[in-house]
Amino acid sequence: MLLTKFLSREIKLDFRDVLIVPKKTRITSRKEVSLIKKIKFNDNVTWTGVPIISSNMDTVTNLDTFNIMKQHNYISCFPKHFNKKWASFSSQLPIELVDTDHYMLSCGTSKDDCNTMINLLTGLSRVDIVPKFLCIDVANGYMNSLQETCCKMRGLFPDIVITAGNVVTPDLTQELIRNCGVDIVKVGIGSGAVCETRLKAGVGYPQLSAVLECSQAAHEAGGRIMSDGGIVYPCDIVKAFSGGSDFVMCGSIFAGHEESPGETVHGGTHKAFYGMSSQKANEKYNGGMNGYRTSEGKAVYIPIKGSIDDTIKDISGSIRSACAYTNCDHLDQLIDTQFIQVNHHHNTSLN
Repeated sequence: MLLTKFLSREIKLDFRDVLIVPKKTRITSRKEVSLIKKIKFNDNVTWTGVPIISSNMDTVTNLDTFNIMKQHNYISCFPKHFNKKWASFSSQLPIELVDTDHYMLSCGTSKDDCNTMINLLTGLSRVDIVPKFLCIDVANGYMNSLQETCCKMRGLFPDIVITAGNVVTPDLTQELIRNCGVDIVKVGIGSGAVCETRLKAGVGYPQLSAVLECSQAAHEAGGRIMSDGGIVYPCDIVKAFSGGSDFVMCGSIFAGHEESPGETVHGGTHKAFYGMSSQKANEKYNGGMNGYRTSEGKAVYIPIKGSIDDTIKDISGSIRSACAYTNCDHLDQLIDTQFIQVNHHHNTSLN
């Protein structure tokens, strides 16, 4: 009985549990490293850019941060509460939606969310705007409603690149790709900085192992994955790419900047950052917590970090440095690096 309780006796790993092994390199300058990827998703959609995405959290992404991130060829995933305003845009459609290489629209799986997204995409098509990316996003990607929504959206919009999740196991990764027409599976449960799913529900999967296992499954099925969660330092983005992730979504690392959305408090020194399953988010968008559920996120106030432009430059520079250490002149080559498991990640003596 005890043996069957465990999926595997193998210890699963987070980003902090490994380091990347350097190797002899022909690269003489970080300037030689390209972070730009070109991906053909189907006969009608080709995308070029840096495969790093800001999370669709309302304290992370808005039009201000989008306009900075697109200058670096990053992607912004807009929170779903933008959709209702845009779906009835008339003369208020933001000019930013023309730039379809640099954003994802997002929605949940409720009937209201789906109808709003359908109305928005239909309305945009009337003014010759065809978004490339749609993120169908629920905390629990194991509910049938996610698969049903993906199938519905794929049928209505055959060319749009669908990202869907969140899941952490190879079987659901392949099912979403093969049976539901998903292009990119969003991988990660419980690893976000303001997520409390592991503390409340005891459910989750260490992020690096989830990336390693789900990326292999996705690539076998002809799809891709996006690692979502667990990014504390720029090196974690590097490790996600090295583990096989095609895209990396980040929340907390992009939160708390001068341009970031979120309430500014403590005399202008801190900004609010909260999970989208937190009590604060539920009170804001869902009329509060229902009696049958609990908050699976928290709200925090983080010191303002300065400009998000500086953080993006630091992330890009860090990835280039990793590539220089491992003889990779292109981001895609990080998949060929090797990890070693460690019990001490970095020197914390001055922390």
